Amino acid sequence: MVFSSIPFLFFFLPICLILYYIVPYSFKNTILLIFSLIFYAWGEPVYILLLLFATLVDYTNGRLMTKFGTTTARRRIFLLFSIGINLSVLAFFKYADFLISTVNAVFNTEIRPLGLSLPIGISFFTFQTMSYVIDLYRGQVPQEKSYKDYLTYVSMFPQLVAGPIVRYSDVREELRGRKIKKEDVQEGFLRFLRGLFKKILLANQIGGLWEEIHMLGAGNASAATAWLGALAFTLQLYFDFSAYSDMAIGMGRMLGFHFPENFVYPLSSVSITDFWRRWHISLGTWFRDYVYIPLGGNRAGKAKHLRNMFVVWFLTGLWHGASWNFVLWGLYHGILLSLEKYVWGEKLKRMPNLIQHLYAVIAVVAGFVIFVCEDLGDLGGYLCSMAGCAGNRIWGDEFWWYAGNYGVILLVTVVLAFPFYPWIKAQLGRYEKISAVRNVISSVGYVVLLLISTAFLVSDTYNPFLYFRF
Repeated sequence: MVFSSIPFLFFFLPICLILYYIVPYSFKNTILLIFSLIFYAWGEPVYILLLLFATLVDYTNGRLMTKFGTTTARRRIFLLFSIGINLSVLAFFKYADFLISTVNAVFNTEIRPLGLSLPIGISFFTFQTMSYVIDLYRGQVPQEKSYKDYLTYVSMFPQLVAGPIVRYSDVREELRGRKIKKEDVQEGFLRFLRGLFKKILLANQIGGLWEEIHMLGAGNASAATAWLGALAFTLQLYFDFSAYSDMAIGMGRMLGFHFPENFVYPLSSVSITDFWRRWHISLGTWFRDYVYIPLGGNRAGKAKHLRNMFVVWFLTGLWHGASWNFVLWGLYHGILLSLEKYVWGEKLKRMPNLIQHLYAVIAVVAGFVIFVCEDLGDLGGYLCSMAGCAGNRIWGDEFWWYAGNYGVILLVTVVLAFPFYPWIKAQLGRYEKISAVRNVISSVGYVVLLLISTAFLVSDTYNPFLYFRF
């Protein structure tokens, strides 16, 4: 579903912040919890019960594990029970219809799909609750004795529906002892605005190019046009998801929390390995710490290492959605990472930096075609167009039309997808004489961009948030 969170935040966030700042410190978590539940209920009121159930299960298991888990075997029972409940709920709501459709296709049956709507952010908050119980089992965090504080951690509205995946260990101290500093509020507000600008002015606008090319149809698109569309979707997804991460991190800073970074200019990567150090960092580290390393990581020989990698990337793909294209996308990255590890990784490092960047960008863009095309026939046709096979032209008049009409937004998004802005900011920061002028220009720029974003938000009906369905 398309969850109109941004217009809601324009009215919701100021009221929340005003009350949050004026109440005594002992009531801040209560205010945050109330507004977080209101925020979640705005999208799916009935699934508040699911959120409460998930948090209650893990909170209770944590208490029981601490009280009765006098041996590792007993602690493991509580751990497995908690994980089993979490994964069962996730599988039921997210993957039941996928399993039914697969069974129907394989065995020619006619089992009726359940038709359940997907609870917003279920993949994110499920992983958060699981991380708490696993870390508690490992002795890496103490039990949380207050259910209210635990529910506040899981339901915290800035990061609830689209990440980053915040572990209990990341915010445990700040749940009770955070300090709300003026500079954090200021930087958090600016970070929120930058995310808003990225979403409205960049992701939505470049997304229009992808929509037009995709609607054109694979058979009518030249290879150049198909690649242009794939690049447009890659840029849309990056600015869409990183925008929400920016807004979540910014809102967290305004509330006194420091959430982990989730993106570090991933399209400037020099390999797929490097890409996954920069893209959706909180998800990658979650799978590394809770799946890959427990399986043995790279410590058990080449065969088991490859097995561990493919298990992780199968699950990573499946986490993104209940469709075979997501599984294929995950395995695609698993294959590339395996090849970089054991075949061409060292050779790649010796190549010129530009070649490394081109390799990474081409591989990532091609991969996101697998990600976006849920229909496998559509996927095959689009990849065929990109390859210029089946009679498709290499160039076409439509390419120049799209490039001309979307040339400005293409140029802007490509430039901003690389770390040029931080470099320019750092260079200007070396000159104290122009710092005042820079601050004035920056302030005026934020105001102008906010006005433009508001105008687009009011008039534009195309306002998807791609990661809300996960």
